Amino acid sequence: MKSSIINPLDINWQIKQLTPEEQTAAERLSAELEISPVAARILADRGIRTAAQARAYIRPSLDSLHDPFLMRDMQAAVDRLCLAIDNHERIMVYGDYDVDGTTAVALMYSFLRTQTDNLIYYIPDRYTEGYGISTKGIDTAKEKGCSLVIALDCGIKAVDKMEYADSIGVDFIICDHHTPGETIPRAVAVLNMKRSDCLYPFKELSGCGVGFKLAQAYAMRRGIDMQEVYRLLPLLAMSIASDIVPVTGENRILAFYGLRALNAFPSVGLQAIMQVAGIEGKTVTISDLVYKIGPRINAAGRIKSGAEAVRLLITDDAEAALRFAKEIDSYNQDRRDFDTKTTDEALAQLEKDPMNSSRFTTVVFSPEWHKGVVGIAASRLTETYYRPTIVLTASDGDIISGSARSVSDFDIYTAIDSCRDLLTNFGGHKFAAGLSMHLKDLPEFKRRFEEYVSSHITPAQQKPTLEIEAEVELSDMNWKMYKILQCLEPFGPGNERPLFLCRHLINNRNTRAVSDGRHLHLDLTDRVVAMDGIAFGQGDKAAHLQNGNSVDVCFYLEENTFRGRTTLQMNAQDVKLNP
Repeated sequence: MKSSIINPLDINWQIKQLTPEEQTAAERLSAELEISPVAARILADRGIRTAAQARAYIRPSLDSLHDPFLMRDMQAAVDRLCLAIDNHERIMVYGDYDVDGTTAVALMYSFLRTQTDNLIYYIPDRYTEGYGISTKGIDTAKEKGCSLVIALDCGIKAVDKMEYADSIGVDFIICDHHTPGETIPRAVAVLNMKRSDCLYPFKELSGCGVGFKLAQAYAMRRGIDMQEVYRLLPLLAMSIASDIVPVTGENRILAFYGLRALNAFPSVGLQAIMQVAGIEGKTVTISDLVYKIGPRINAAGRIKSGAEAVRLLITDDAEAALRFAKEIDSYNQDRRDFDTKTTDEALAQLEKDPMNSSRFTTVVFSPEWHKGVVGIAASRLTETYYRPTIVLTASDGDIISGSARSVSDFDIYTAIDSCRDLLTNFGGHKFAAGLSMHLKDLPEFKRRFEEYVSSHITPAQQKPTLEIEAEVELSDMNWKMYKILQCLEPFGPGNERPLFLCRHLINNRNTRAVSDGRHLHLDLTDRVVAMDGIAFGQGDKAAHLQNGNSVDVCFYLEENTFRGRTTLQMNAQDVKLNP
C-alpha cells in the first residue's frame, strides 16, 4: 500500500448512518418539534433523544458545569492558594507560550489580581527554555520571592523539575491537560482530569479550562460571585478553539458563553486584537478565533515572546492595547513569511527523496528552519501528503526538536511513544505532539517511526474523509434549517458543522471560474430550486458544468451578504464530476 499526494478525487465521502434507536428518535423529534426530517436527524446524531434534551442542547446552561472539587487534588490546590493569599505570599502564574498557555495565564492572573497584588506572570522562552516548566523559570520564581507557582498547560511530566523546586522551597500547583506519564510529579497539587486516579467526569478540558476550574473552586470556597470567574470566559473560548479540543460537554457550554461574552463586552485587549484582525464590529465565531485571533496570539510566542500576548490580554489601557496588538500583528506577518519558506523548503526536500512516494510517514529536518513555525509546517505537509508528519530543526547543541501532526483518527502520540528510548523529551496528545532527540538518533527514529506507523495505520486513515451529515435536496436548505444550525453552534471537534450532500446538480445560469481560474463560483440547480455557492480551489471544474454536465456537491450551508443583500449559499468542500 503506497502513500501519494492528495488531490480532490482522493477524498472519501462517508454519509453518517443512524442506528435504529437514533432513527426512531429523529422521527419523534421531527413530529414533536415540528422540524424537517433532516434537522431532526442532525439532533439525533448528537445524542439528543427527546424534545427536552433538544431544548437543553440549544440553550446550554452554566449550571450544568461539573463541581470542580470532583477533580483529584483540587482540595489541596485551593487550600494552598488560600494560604498563599492569606499570608501575602508572592505567587507566580506560569504558562506555556501558545494560545492555550497564554490565555490560561491571562485568565488566572486577571482573576487572582482581584484577590492579591503580590502576583507576577512568567512565560518560558520557546528557544532558550523550550516547552514546559524550566529550571530557569523555577530559579526566576525563587529570585523574585515567589513561594508558590501555578503552572498552566504544562507540568504533567515535570518530575525532576518538581524535585528541584521542592529542594529550593518553591511550591507548585500544576494545571495541565496533556497525557500523563508513568509518574505523576510531586507537586502540592496536580490537576489533570486525564490522571488514571482522577474521577472528574469530563476529560477533554483545555489547559486554560483546568485553570478555570481552579478559579471556579477558589471562588466557591471564598464565596466570591461566580460572575467574577465567568467574565473571563472569552479567554477560555479562545483556548478551546485554538487548542482543537472537543467542543462537547463542558467545553461546548464554556465556548458558548465565552463567545457570547466576547461579542457583548470584549476586554480592552481582545477588542484591540479584533480590530487589527479586521473583525471588530462583526459577530465573532469559533472560526474567527481559530483563523483570525488565535494565529496572532500564537505569533507572539513563535516570533518574540508569549509574554507579549499575556501583556495584551490583561491590559486595561486601550491605547497601549492597540499598540501591543499592532506589534503582535507584525509578528504574525513574520510568522507567515517563515511558514512559507519552511514549507516550500520541506516540500522541495521531499520531492528530491526517491523513497518519498512509498512512505507512510513524513519526517523532515533542517537546522535552518525557524523553530516557531515547524508545527505550522507540519500541518501544511500533512495537508499535502496526508501522512503522520514530523518537522524538526536545530535546538541546542546536538539536540534537534520539532512538532508532529497526525491524520484522521491516527494516534501520533502513541507512535512517538514507541520510540521514547531515542528521545530526550516528548509530550502531547493523539493529534499533535512535540519531541526532541540527539541529531545522531534521527535516522533510527525515522526508521522506527515509519515501521510503527506502517504496521498500525489503517487504509481509511490514509485518505481524508468528509463525514456527511445527510443527503439532501436543495429545497431542504432554507432559512428555517439555517436557524436550527445556528442553534447547534459553537461548532468544532466532536460537534462538527453539518456537511450536506446534493447529487446531480447542473449549471443554472452563471457557474464560472473566478480569481484567475483558481476558484469556482457556483450557480446550481436540481431543476426545482437554484442556489449559489463557492468552491475554493476547484475552478478547473467550470467547463464541465458549463457543458451541461452534472455534479455532486458536498457543502456547508452558510450566509452570504453582497451589496446589502443576504442569501444562503453553499460553501462546497468537494465537487465530484458525474459522467
